[in-house]
Amino acid sequence: MVAPASNACTGGRAADGCRAARTALGVLSDSSLMARKLAKLSLSICASPDYLARFGTPRTVAELAHHDCLGFTLVPRTGTTFWAFGADGTRRVPVKGSLHADNGEALIRAAIAGLGLVYGPRYIAESGIATGALVNVVLDESLMDLGAIYAMTHPTRRPAAKTRAWIDFLSRKLPALAVGW
Repeated sequence: MVAPASNACTGGRAADGCRAARTALGVLSDSSLMARKLAKLSLSICASPDYLARFGTPRTVAELAHHDCLGFTLVPRTGTTFWAFGADGTRRVPVKGSLHADNGEALIRAAIAGLGLVYGPRYIAESGIATGALVNVVLDESLMDLGAIYAMTHPTRRPAAKTRAWIDFLSRKLPALAVGW
């Protein structure tokens, strides 16, 4: 399935897409680029079993006020002053945390070390969840819709055979890899 995609996801450089495909993450809006959805993405809130044993497991978004919420400085809606909930992120819940970082992996490592709760892409947390180093926390509000991974191409120029082969390969392989994402 091919759908129009956003220039914002390519850094606004739509002309660069004329020669090859680009990948984009997120929820795409209309633009002149064409996008092929490769895999769905989701968010998760998680913490280490040790953190949850020491401070309890929050069950409502209101309880986040009593927890150390590790903040991602590059994404305001899962950031340092509030976390957003609901598919469109319109429900804003104030949070505070002792650690703010611009790197999701660093926040996951901090959560594994027992420093707090982390709200971010499931694909970053998945290995920690799979090994038991992290526990997924389910709250009374739905998490935001993260969107998907897309391959983006120019809308009128047919990509080169090697580019089409790469996109076909990704469309076959990524869904199986992204089951927990």
